[in-house]
Amino acid sequence: MQTFVTAAHTENFHQTAELLFIAQPTVSQHIRNLEKELGFTLFVRYGKRVKLTAEGERFLPLAKSMLEQWHSGMEELVAWRQGYIEKLQLAVSPTIARTSLLSLIHRYTKAYPDVDISIKIAESVEIGALVQSGQADLGLSRMIPGEFQVTTYLLNYDPIVYVVPHSGGDMEAPLPDWEQELATRRLLTHNHPGYWDDLLMRLRQKGLTFRTMVVSQVDIAKRFIEEGLGVSFLPRSAISRDLFENRFLELETPGLELPKVGSYLVLPKVVSSSAVKQFIDILAALYAPFTEVDPHQIR
Repeated sequence: MQTFVTAAHTENFHQTAELLFIAQPTVSQHIRNLEKELGFTLFVRYGKRVKLTAEGERFLPLAKSMLEQWHSGMEELVAWRQGYIEKLQLAVSPTIARTSLLSLIHRYTKAYPDVDISIKIAESVEIGALVQSGQADLGLSRMIPGEFQVTTYLLNYDPIVYVVPHSGGDMEAPLPDWEQELATRRLLTHNHPGYWDDLLMRLRQKGLTFRTMVVSQVDIAKRFIEEGLGVSFLPRSAISRDLFENRFLELETPGLELPKVGSYLVLPKVVSSSAVKQFIDILAALYAPFTEVDPHQIR
């Protein structure tokens, strides 16, 4: 079945053999065996390539579904043999994955060692859809999802701070002027969902002159700052260790109110999984009471 699905994708038995690490005659034999079992031809040859017959086109979705069920069943069996009795699928934003997730997973696995955990790192804008579709049992996001078939709770707020390269000089020296740093270096923007458009508008309303560079990942923005390529406004949780290790300087911004961003728990409308309820208990010990968020507020 796997040989058939792969050949349908490559339309070439030689490439199929290379992808599956088997000999090309074995590919042909697999297809002949499957055709004999089904009672119809799956491929027709066109030179070195093959094309699905009408019957093959009809059978392909079924074959993919059967393979998915097979792999899923094998994963369940392996998990059971390893001692796991339940599964928990998390969808987590990159920023949360780098910061608070480590502590959460330590606490959860210590309290519930029999749960098989899988973690999908996804952009915050994708997490609501993953939970709504059942591809994730719960989500930890840095923005409120727009999907209405999920329930969202605010866990905590994270202040945004202004970060510039560390000069490496005298620790007693006065800090640089924040507006001067902004005027002479590129402002690295849109490395976090949610606050950049409003923040840029506030900066321009103050009449400040600056050049921007979009850097869509926090880690890359941090590296650019460390190398002296720019400055940025970043969540404190993402740079607290860097500040402690003197990689960056945090500057006050007199006259400019900085935003704060939330971390959100995203759940399906109905929670029936005991593994999910257990994870919520771990979160509640750290962040309770939760505040439910109305998705209409983002529209």
